[in-house]
Amino acid sequence: MGLKALGYVGIGSQDLSAWEQFGNNVIGFQCTERTPSFLAFRMDDHRQRIFVDKNSIDGTCFFGWEVDNAIELDRIASKLDDAGIKVIFEPAHIADARCVGGVISFRDPSGNHVEIFHKPQILSTPFIPGRNISGFRTGQLGLGHAVLTVNRIDDVLSFYTDVLGFKVSDFIAAPFRAYFLHVNSRHHSLALIETGVCGVHHVMVEMYSLDDVGQTYDLAIERENVSVTLGRHTNDFMTSFYTKTPAPFLIECGWGGREIDPESWSPQEIVDGPSLWGHDRKWLSTAERKHAREMALNAAERGIRQPVQVMPGNFEIMSDRCPWADTGNTLELLEAAPIQSMKNRK
Repeated sequence: MGLKALGYVGIGSQDLSAWEQFGNNVIGFQCTERTPSFLAFRMDDHRQRIFVDKNSIDGTCFFGWEVDNAIELDRIASKLDDAGIKVIFEPAHIADARCVGGVISFRDPSGNHVEIFHKPQILSTPFIPGRNISGFRTGQLGLGHAVLTVNRIDDVLSFYTDVLGFKVSDFIAAPFRAYFLHVNSRHHSLALIETGVCGVHHVMVEMYSLDDVGQTYDLAIERENVSVTLGRHTNDFMTSFYTKTPAPFLIECGWGGREIDPESWSPQEIVDGPSLWGHDRKWLSTAERKHAREMALNAAERGIRQPVQVMPGNFEIMSDRCPWADTGNTLELLEAAPIQSMKNRK
């Protein structure tokens, strides 16, 4: 029981046209509703996953977390109330606007607007992307993940873990401090980055095909709209890049995210930096960007490698191997110890 997944993202913006163009033609969402003050996008069988409201404060962003039913919604509301958090049981017209059976809202310790809901509307009609992509990896994993910037992680972390029930996946201390949290088998559905400023850093959507990510990257380059270059994360193995949205936060377009077993997972510190390669982060200071590059190069020198995460039907096994590697029990070593240094595989 508890939170199941990230269900939807709500955005306040005056520029619906910019969002429609960005959502449809760059990311590949399906625009399903367009009024003078409201815009809604599909990513899968849910009636809406992303919506933009002209009547909300411009630049705001909030997240809806799914629970199983109304009983669970009431339980979490009581727990929030016991923790001294003011909870609002939103009226029926708000639930209807969210396309859900019921919803509560509140503020986290950093002031972020958070919603919890149950019974999302599911459609039988197929998802039709705004441009030719393979689709998004959602389902039981939710729409992706959200990353918040906070003044001090220690002021916020216990709220999400002790009150809302998130579990720590792992954390990093350099080149910036961050904690990664899960509620299902997606490596993280929420992350907190300590920047001294409270806000939304990015939302991640995971695409079915690596080529979808690469083609989206081309579109972002063409629009001079890349904020973090293509790279691969150290902890969740995601290959991704980050692009600017029409609001003051980013969207990470990724592929190949890692799944974990929530029941047996043990959190750990990630000491090899946030990325195995790439991901030049323009939002970091010059010194922090240099530190991140040095950490990645050091990990590469030590032979840190991670297996590619694939789904059935999303890969083909190659018939040949490198001649120098295909000797003795090297194949078994490669399969049994995928992150072992290449220079030690003899």
